Amino acid sequence: MPTEPLRRLKSAVRRVRAEASSRGHRCSSNSVIRCQSKRASFEGKVCVSARNTDNFRRLVLGGDRGAVSAELVIATPVLLMMVLAIVQFALWSHVTHVAQAAASEGLSAARAQGGSAVAGESRAHALLDELAHGPLTGASVSAARTATTASVRISGTAASVIPFLRLPVHAEAAGPVERFVPLTGGG
Repeated sequence: MPTEPLRRLKSAVRRVRAEASSRGHRCSSNSVIRCQSKRASFEGKVCVSARNTDNFRRLVLGGDRGAVSAELVIATPVLLMMVLAIVQFALWSHVTHVAQAAASEGLSAARAQGGSAVAGESRAHALLDELAHGPLTGASVSAARTATTASVRISGTAASVIPFLRLPVHAEAAGPVERFVPLTGGG
């Protein structure tokens, strides 16, 4: 079963051929129209003059007018959304790395001998203020220190490039507390 463009082409060739034969034109061998498809093959000789070339194009391609504009209207927003998604992912990745660095920095202050959870929290806040003031919104830092471990947690959201898209950012660092342990035993 021939496809729709092939049907239109055959119909247009028949009309042009009928018009040419009614005027007494003879077709030259240079005016051969070939349309090959996977399903069918068509070949016919048609008299093509400068006047009926436009008619032929209009008959064959009449349904495709404005197709490029319609494709552009659809493709441009899709392309822009893809670019914005790439930028959004890069921003989220950057903010995640900054949050992880701030958590590690806060952990190093909290786990030091003589350090505290408050020292770790303030050091993490200082690094976030320095590096991620704009891209990390709603940042919250919490630090905890026990006799043996210390941990720092940072959470927030990455700045939005794509409207209504909120990507969460979480970073955590934990480790043992530095403490003096005297050597036991004879030595």
